[in-house]
Amino acid sequence: MAELNLEVTRREGTGKGIARRLRVDGKVPAVVYGAHREAVPITVDRKAVTELIQKSQHGIRSIFLLKMSGTDQSRHAMIKDIQINPISRKLAHIDFVRVLMDEKVRVAIPVHVSGLALGVKEGGILDFQVRELHVECLPGQIPDTIDIDVTPLGAHDYYRIADLKLPEGVKVLDDPDRVVVGVTQLRAEVEEVPAEAVEVAVAEPEVIKKGKVEEDE
Repeated sequence: MAELNLEVTRREGTGKGIARRLRVDGKVPAVVYGAHREAVPITVDRKAVTELIQKSQHGIRSIFLLKMSGTDQSRHAMIKDIQINPISRKLAHIDFVRVLMDEKVRVAIPVHVSGLALGVKEGGILDFQVRELHVECLPGQIPDTIDIDVTPLGAHDYYRIADLKLPEGVKVLDDPDRVVVGVTQLRAEVEEVPAEAVEVAVAEPEVIKKGKVEEDE
């Protein structure tokens, strides 16, 4: 995974008033924590970080190399949490967590399916149950997606997590027996109704009607 270079500035002071002024100036208040070190309040340029996230193949799952403005200090980090203003839809706050490139991290990876399943061609429907997987790996080994070719799947066939082929060094943390994707039937089979049952069903109303007439008499 390629890293994204992002210049940051140490933030002096905290509070709603300071955060509000930063946002007006096109900045986003943020914090960097983790790796057994104290949390550091920082500020990032909203336009710069937004463009990086949008252009990156990994989006908010990207690895950032945070470079402290005016110093030679830098630190790898990932976005742990991100807040969006509900009205303007602009970035309001970011939590970065420090990562060490030689220590494993846990992240959620989207699942992507491709191909047209054989069972779907025969009238079935594709049942896509798991849209992302939780994995553990080194930061540099984080895959873009977990890809599944569903072409071989016939009716009632499925792939469990244990059936998936994962990149080297990537370990799935979810239940290996959980079904990720499969093919189910579009229509249930209709059982034939025996002729005797049809005759009884037709005759029954006449018996009920006759009994009612006898009671009236």
